[in-house]
Amino acid sequence: MSQRITNAHLQGMCDTINRLTGSPMTYLNEFNQINVGHYHISGAYGGVNLARVVNSSGGERDVVSCGHISKRDLYDRMYAYIRGIEDTKGV
Repeated sequence: MSQRITNAHLQGMCDTINRLTGSPMTYLNEFNQINVGHYHISGAYGGVNLARVVNSSGGERDVVSCGHISKRDLYDRMYAYIRGIEDTKGV
């Protein structure tokens, strides 16, 4: 039986992506300005998604191009995304 994926699992993966890419770890900086480049988990329509902030107004893009999906599906896609980053960096 597979382990249930929680918000904490997804946040841990998201933190790893932010670290590997050198992206800001928080949505807002110390001056309450939006950190462009920050990856975060978005939730809507009963699903979750990996999003990245693309401008200082808070605009974001769907990183894995799948909309809001189940936690298990997003976890698997984030794992593949991390492996791709690691392979590119030679980690």
